[in-house]
Amino acid sequence: MDPTVILYDADCGFCRWSLSKILAWDRHRRLRAVSLQSEEADKLLDGMDQETKMRSWHLVTPEGKVYSEGAAVPLLAKLLPGGSPIAGLASTLPGTTTRLYRWVADHRDSLARLVGPERCSVDPAKRRDPQA
Repeated sequence: MDPTVILYDADCGFCRWSLSKILAWDRHRRLRAVSLQSEEADKLLDGMDQETKMRSWHLVTPEGKVYSEGAAVPLLAKLLPGGSPIAGLASTLPGTTTRLYRWVADHRDSLARLVGPERCSVDPAKRRDPQA
């Protein structure tokens, strides 16, 4: 089965750090990370304007369906081991999930400072094997 693509802002330290945590959780390798700044992202998000593209993270299913912002949370959670309760909660409260996502996105610079520059310098493309 082809993995679901998770698109992230490679210029955002908090985004890279968050993605590294998600990829570590993804023990079954159901996700493949792609930078929003890449040509592949342009193809996957064909027709999406630049502002919308860079305003959010996105999930693209193997069938090509795109989920963004809070709407992507239930699908992401379903793909992760033990994520079903989170998926159920996010699906039940979509407005809250979207508002929470927007708050995080709007404060990612402040959150990056809290996480620290060393942790935010992680390269999610260099996925670590959780068994190692």
